Amino acid sequence: MAEAGDLSNLRKEYLQSGITRDNLHESPIEQFSLWFSQAMEANIIEPSAMSLATSDEYIGIRTVLLKYFDEKGFVFFTNYESKKSKQIQKNPQAAILFPWLALERQVKIIGSVEKITKIESFKYFSSRPKNSQIGAWASKQSSRISSRSVLAEQFASMKKKFSDGEIPLPDFWGGYRVIPKSIEFWQGRENRLHDRFIYELKADKWIISRLSP
Repeated sequence: MAEAGDLSNLRKEYLQSGITRDNLHESPIEQFSLWFSQAMEANIIEPSAMSLATSDEYIGIRTVLLKYFDEKGFVFFTNYESKKSKQIQKNPQAAILFPWLALERQVKIIGSVEKITKIESFKYFSSRPKNSQIGAWASKQSSRISSRSVLAEQFASMKKKFSDGEIPLPDFWGGYRVIPKSIEFWQGRENRLHDRFIYELKADKWIISRLSP
């Protein structure tokens, strides 16, 4: 039995699949769309969950949910007064990672970050369940609170305030788009000789390279 904290014998061979240059789409967005569809079909828990890394003088990382993507980038939503937002305001760069471990895959995306338009944010906000809309108003994300009861009281107060009619989009809430400069697709292989392909945007064209594991 391994000593507490010793994980040196914890290992698994990755044998499910592989990637070749010939079976990759020329567009990384199309390739991501294919892999995302396969993650959905595999019934992975929260396939849209992604680790989001941002930084100022410190590095922050957390899990957020991808809400939509297209050729322009990858969009998530948050409170604009949160820790992650303050880091993005100082340094509008980010890395995101999709850890689809059940498929022995991961996708890493690095790029710049921009706010989406209020129209885009309102469209998504309006599609959320009413209680989720109220939750956005009730939570001062990343701020310290003394207990959960404080949060419950804030939620009840907002629910009463917005009991009639549509709930407006908060000025402090909305979406960000990560505009990719590179997208790497990683597929686990046997003997730790994993397949890694990176798409890099150069002069408005995606260049594909294989990386050593």
